[in-house]
Amino acid sequence: MAGNSQRRGAIKKTGKGNPTAGSGGRRRKGLEGKGPTPRAEERPNHKAYKMARAADKREAARPKRKGGDGGPEWVAGRNSVVELLRANVPVAGLYIAEGAERDERIREIFRLSAEQHVSLLEIGRVEMDKLTGGAVHQGVAAKLDAYDYAHPDDLLARAEEEGVPPLVVMLDGVTDPRNLGAVVRSASGFGAHGVVIPERRSAQMTASAWKTSAGAAARVPVARTTNLTRQLKAYQEAGLMVVGLAADGDVALPDLDLADGPLVVVIGSEGKGISRLVGETCDQIVSIPMASSLESLNAGVAAGIALYQIAQRRV
Repeated sequence: MAGNSQRRGAIKKTGKGNPTAGSGGRRRKGLEGKGPTPRAEERPNHKAYKMARAADKREAARPKRKGGDGGPEWVAGRNSVVELLRANVPVAGLYIAEGAERDERIREIFRLSAEQHVSLLEIGRVEMDKLTGGAVHQGVAAKLDAYDYAHPDDLLARAEEEGVPPLVVMLDGVTDPRNLGAVVRSASGFGAHGVVIPERRSAQMTASAWKTSAGAAARVPVARTTNLTRQLKAYQEAGLMVVGLAADGDVALPDLDLADGPLVVVIGSEGKGISRLVGETCDQIVSIPMASSLESLNAGVAAGIALYQIAQRRV
């Protein structure tokens, strides 16, 4: 009834006249809120949380491309794997899916892997799908370890060990890995001490570049640099001259007087050529004489011609 101080939750008068809190005071702390409710993805016992963690695990298991973050590269498919082994590309491991049909290509893979002492492992198809990121693998995949890039200074050290003037090839804006592989092959054939590429917006040493190099990538180092212009200036301070290839060059390649000295040859992309800052850093711009000014050469062909001409002057 009203005014009954004995009822539950009523305010009780103490001897000193001070009110003692009922449920609104004594148990106030227990009634306080605990903050906003966490999202479903943040609550460990919630289904959404478990689904998010499973997605993270699948992403972690997905193969990474070595040109980007230094992880391994996966090559899937019977023809692709056979071509890798035929080109003597350094394969870290071969994987065959359980129950895969043993055709002529599979038998060749077995034979080449035994000759090259490449480990071969049979795994389940579900695991193969995860390793290859869902690619059409036909029951076969090859793992390539990340390419071990050299430092640009290592190329000068190689020349010093040989007792000859350094010859370095630098690529500016070449994005096709097959062109990179072709340049590495020409560098090996004509005595260059290595190839320098930028870390970004450039072809990297992938399986495609390895195959195109026809094994030359195992003999000629490829170095990476964060800034081409800064690296060119460092080479110039070390005593090297820098020439860039361009259709509107001031000097024709056969007339290049710098060919027999310490030299960096810069080759740009077929469409854009060398960039403005790199061109301004070059000591000379050199052109390859051609029958028609409308024709253009890709980086691989241009490198082969230029390095051959330079090699003739360095004999």
